[in-house]
Parts: sequence; C-alpha cells; structure tokens
Amino acid sequence: MSPIASYRRLLSLAGLGYVVVAFVGRLPLAMSQLGTLLLVSDATGRYAAGGLAAGALAVANAVGAPLAGTVADRIGQRPIVLAQSLAAGLALAVLVGAVQAGASTPALVVAAAVAGFTMPQVGPLARVRWRPITHRTGAAQPRLVDAAFAYEGAADEASFVLGPALVGLGAVALSPSGALLAAAGLLVVFGSWFALHPTARLTHALRASAAVHGASFVTAAFLTLCLAQLFIGVIFGATQTGTTALATASGAPGMAGLVHSLLGVGSVLAGLATAALPARFGYDRRILVFAVGLVVLSSPLLLAGSLTALVPVVLVLGLAVAPYMISVFAAAEQLVPVTRVGAAMTLLAGATGIGYAIGSGIAGRLADLGGHRPAFAVTVAAAALAVVLAAVRLRTRREAGAVTTPGEPAAASRG
Repeated sequence: MSPIASYRRLLSLAGLGYVVVAFVGRLPLAMSQLGTLLLVSDATGRYAAGGLAAGALAVANAVGAPLAGTVADRIGQRPIVLAQSLAAGLALAVLVGAVQAGASTPALVVAAAVAGFTMPQVGPLARVRWRPITHRTGAAQPRLVDAAFAYEGAADEASFVLGPALVGLGAVALSPSGALLAAAGLLVVFGSWFALHPTARLTHALRASAAVHGASFVTAAFLTLCLAQLFIGVIFGATQTGTTALATASGAPGMAGLVHSLLGVGSVLAGLATAALPARFGYDRRILVFAVGLVVLSSPLLLAGSLTALVPVVLVLGLAVAPYMISVFAAAEQLVPVTRVGAAMTLLAGATGIGYAIGSGIAGRLADLGGHRPAFAVTVAAAALAVVLAAVRLRTRREAGAVTTPGEPAAASRG
C-alpha cells in the first residue's frame, strides 16, 4: 500500500471531521506557551517574568500529561479529556484576568502552572486511537498504523509551526490577552469535541477487551524511549535559544520565531514521507539512523554566523526530527501493554517538555556567556547523546531478540 493510499484509507476510516478536530484540538497547547510569555512579559515589562510563567506552564504540563494519560487508560479518554479541556480553558482565562488585575508575578506563575497541568495532550491521545480505528482492516492494519503514526508526527510538528504563528497574529491584531483567550476558546470547543468524538468510545471498548489489565509498562526498554524523547526536547530548546541569540545579535530579534518555525516545516514534510519506509526497516534501527541524521544535520549550526546562513540549516535539520520522533512513539506503542498506551504516549510527550526546559535553560546560560554558538553546541551534544543511546538500545534489543517490525500490535495483544 502506497503512502498516499494509506492516508486516503485512514481518512475514510476516521472521517475528515475527526482529522480536523484532532488537529485543531492540539493547537492550544502549541499556542499557550508563547501566548503566556508574551502576555506576562508585556504586562510586567520583564521578560524574566514571562519566561518564568511560560516555563511553569510547560513543566506543569509535562508532569500532568502522564497522570492524565494513566487515568484515560483506566476510565476512557472521553471524561478526562473533556474535564481537562474545560478546566484548562478556564485556567487560561483566569490567567488573562489575573494579568489585567495586576496580580503579582508569583500569582501569575501559579496560574500558568495550573493551566499547563490541566492542558490535554491531544496529539499523544490521538495516536492511541488509530489502532482501534483500523481494528477491522485485517492484513492492511500494520501499514495503516505505521502511516497513522507518520501523520501524527507531522501533525504535531505542523501544530507547533501554526500555533505560535496564530499567537503572533492574534497579538498584533488584538492583543496578547486576545491571543491567549483565542487559545482558550479553541481548547474549550475543539478539545471537548475531540473528547466526545465516537473514536474515544471505540478506543476504550478495545482496551476493555484486552487480555492484560493494569500491567506495568515502565521497563528499561521503555525508559530508553523516554530518554530519547528528552534528548529531542533538549534539541528543540537549545535550537530555539541559539536562534534567538543569533537573531538578537543581528539586530532582528523578531525574526527568531520565524526562523525557528522552519524546523517544523522540514519536519512536517519528512514526517509524512516516513510512511513510505519499508516494514523491514524496523523502528529500533530507524531511531539510530535518524539520530545519526540529527548529528549530521545539526553540526552546521556551529558554523552559521548570520540569520541568512541559519535559515537553510534549520530547515534541513527538520528532516531528521519528525522521523526520529515518529519512530520513538511508534516503538513505544508496540512495546507497552495495550491497556497502557495512553499513559505511555503522554509520558513521552512529558519527557519532551522536560527536555525542552533543560535545553533552553542550559543553552540560555551558555548564550549569555558566549553567544549563539555555545547554545547550538548543546543541540549537537544532545543529538550525539541520542546516537549513543540508540546504538546501545539497538544492540541490547537484538541480543534479547526483541527488535520490532512496524505495524505490530501493542504488547498485550501479542500475549
């Protein structure tokens, strides 16, 4: 089955409405961090306060995501995602109200953390739904699941390009407050719609019929995947920080967001293309190959001395990002029991968020000391560590005879 045929089949199975809702439903998460940064910075006149509030939102989301995923595995996605969508939408509105009321910085940080903690992880939970959606496709299911994860990886990357762009446009056309309220509105409408979509019930029904319930999934093999996602988060944070440092030094700080968004453009294209990879090219091998790609494609960052030189480097680097992440998420979906896939997907997303905070923090300190190149060195170092981890993981899995093939069902359904 060709990639185009696979995507068409997925669209016919899920329906265009579901695809649109699941995509728009993940935009508020992509919008909220930058929206919080702009809102609090504009209100307080201090970027440090805005960065603290945005960081609190990101870290709280990383902590809350796997907890919500665990609850979703037990009682179904519908109630937890619905409650999160309404609570997080309200929390964002409260944050805006607190800013307008002149609340103190600690109060704003707490409000942002509450919003982040309650924010649903639509992207990871959408991944959970594809195997139940394709449950009755017989021999075609392995290829369809592989294509679905390729699409989801590309959709996540697209959301983190479009989300900040919408915040920027909203801040200019309305105000930072208006941009964040727009995110809250999208969350309430499309997050709730995603929660109530029939695929949520279908997912829970399939989980309920699984042979294994409540099985542990936090194994050494799974933890290596979490660490792999943490490294990609470090790459995101360090690259964005280095780009910001270079843009500021070039006298065009406003270009930082636009240049960094090119990482997502290349990533979207490569993510969609991974559906064409042959099934014999297993996920464990893919993780290693694309980790090597991250090192090779990130190294030129150290040579970029201007925004003009940086643009093609960032664009090309994205070609390795989505395939690496897609392979990690897909390997995890095969590895964990079918009753714990939601917790696993959200835990991986949380690890990415923690990595982002680590990467931006370390790169920020180095950028203060030496400019953009030391910050970009963090990107390259994280990619190199990802290669080492992937190589060790592949060797260990081969010795255990556990290397997986794309499209295999989750662990519990294999018995």
